[in-house]
Order: sequence, then C-alpha cells, then structure tokens
Amino acid sequence: MRVATAAYPLDWFDDWSAFEAKARAWISDGAGQGAELLVFPEYGAMELATLAGRGAALDLEASARAVSKMIPKADALYIELAREFGVHILTPSAPVFDPSVHATRPVNRTRLIAPNGKSDVQDKQIMTMFERDPWDVSTGSGLLKLFDTSLGKIGVLICYDSEFPLLGRALIEAGAEYILVPSATEALAGYWRVRIGAISRALEGQCVTVMASIVGEVDWSTSVEAGTGMGGIFGPPDTGFPSTGVIAEGTLNQAGWTIADAPLSKIAHVRAQGIVRNSTHWDEQMGGKSAIPVTYCDLR
Repeated sequence: MRVATAAYPLDWFDDWSAFEAKARAWISDGAGQGAELLVFPEYGAMELATLAGRGAALDLEASARAVSKMIPKADALYIELAREFGVHILTPSAPVFDPSVHATRPVNRTRLIAPNGKSDVQDKQIMTMFERDPWDVSTGSGLLKLFDTSLGKIGVLICYDSEFPLLGRALIEAGAEYILVPSATEALAGYWRVRIGAISRALEGQCVTVMASIVGEVDWSTSVEAGTGMGGIFGPPDTGFPSTGVIAEGTLNQAGWTIADAPLSKIAHVRAQGIVRNSTHWDEQMGGKSAIPVTYCDLR
C-alpha cells in the first residue's frame, strides 16, 4: 500500500467551516498523491479547542472538555472524507471523556476509519509525566486492538506507547503487519525517543511502523505549546528494505505529508526469508509470549 504520514501544524479556527476546509485540504492532498492510508498525529485535535475561544483553549481542563465535545462531529467529518476520497484515516488523537472507561477523566483516543465507513478507536495505554500530572489523562480501556483492513492488519501505539516493546509484541503476536505511531513531542529529544521506539518495533516485529508528528508553535494552548518532529515510515533494515530501515522521512519541522509505498509482500518476504528472523525468534528470549490482550476489529 501507499501510506502518508503527517507533520501537522495546529491552527486557529474562527468557525467550524475553517476546520472542515483544513481537514478536506489535507486529505485531498494525501489522496491525490496516491496514499491509501493517512496518519495524523497525537493531540492533533487540540486545535478544535480554538472553537471555544481563547480562554478555553488556554485552560488545560477547559480545552480538553471543549475538544471532547467536538470529537463526534469531527469523527463524522473524517468518516465522510474517508468515503469520498476512498482512503483509510487515522484521526488526530484527542482527549475524550468516555464514562465507560473512566467516570471523570479523559482518555487519549484516536480512531481508524476505513473507506467503507467502518471504524473503531484505540486509546493510549501508558501516560507521560505531563499527562499524569497536571493533566490527569486516564489510561485507556486497557485493550490494544488489531484492525483488520483491506490494506492489511494494523495496530496503533500512541506516542509513548511505542517505547514499550511488550505492547508492540502483543500486536505482532496478534498478526499486525503495520503499526501506526501518532506522536506529539515538544523537544527534539522527545521526537527521537518516539522515533527510536518506532524503529525498534519495526526491527523486532519485522513490520512497517508509521510515525506522525505535530510541528510548530502556538500561543493559545498549554497542552501543545510546541511540536518538534516530522513524518517517518520505517521497516526492518533487512531483505527488501533500506539498509537504514528508513523507508521515508520528512524534513524536521516542515509541515506536510511524508509518503511511501510499504507493500505487504515485503513484510511477508522479510519475515520468511530475512537475514535475521527477529519476529520468529522472539520466543527464544526468557519470558516467551506476551500476556497483553488484543481485541480484533474487522474494518474490511
């Protein structure tokens, strides 16, 4: 398949139509370059807080609640655009207040949407220090999900989650061929931590990982004041893939799509005939198989 991953700047919107126009322009651009899967970054939805005014956008709690209220409408828009342009979309993640997960606190949630309109969500599993205090974002439902799509089997590790190998391994054991890594990192060190995590998961699982980033600075938010990063598409440095493991990468802090082909056939080939067989030989370590549960979601 051809995948597009975003280096995404947050914008101020005076009204809903401005956000709708931005979403349409980005998806039209990616689809116009042949992408079949479009990956947006972690907390990219925080720009929706601007629709509640500057005071709300600047307040940590008020911005989370304002964004959460807009997510059903935003999801409906992305579903419409996925159908219109015939693409899969991983939506910008958002703080979402879901009483079925936590009575009073939000989770960090993204949604994978297929062009047939089917979709399901993935919540972040492990919170960063800022998400713990002062933001008090809740751990998600505790479930990783494997999304079975017409493009292949896809898992999602939101930002910090990608730095934990057992989460990635659980997805690989469930059958993941692609792992999407939407991220929001303020400093260059944070970007590299997530990038190293994404590359490591590609090596261990002999799969393709896709990292998206927030880029640029805003003066209306205390949750995402700045973003450092770029898009990246990674594979194992082995048979059929670049020697560096970097299939494609953007330019640091330059907004736009990073696009590359990442066919399933190469993943199957490296797992069966690679110079090394990390995915197969994982169980030879002490500890064996992952005990982390994964839920199956059919988006075909």
